[in-house]
Amino acid sequence: MKSSELTVELTAAEKVAGLHGDVTIPLAAITAVDVVPDALAAARGLRAPGLSLPGRAKIGTWRTKDGAEFVVAGRGQAGVRLTLTGHKLASVLIGDDDAEALAARIRAAR
Repeated sequence: MKSSELTVELTAAEKVAGLHGDVTIPLAAITAVDVVPDALAAARGLRAPGLSLPGRAKIGTWRTKDGAEFVVAGRGQAGVRLTLTGHKLASVLIGDDDAEALAARIRAAR
């Protein structure tokens, strides 16, 4: 992470499944950092494009009336939702085994 941006680095498999490359977000674009208890359930909207294996994984872009949300989450993971402004994405939802710690690191970087 550069001092002014956050990069969500995807594995090769996640890039193929989500039809998306790494996601780079200027820290100034992050307006909220929220922890969600179940990242799979928190994904909202219609998948376009990406991969959804019900109850197992969601990787890709979900479209909502509020804009596009990039999601990368697996079963049993809590997640961190970043609400964005002035970015092509409206939000990013990242599943993580220690979502509280990830959220704290992002908040500290802002």
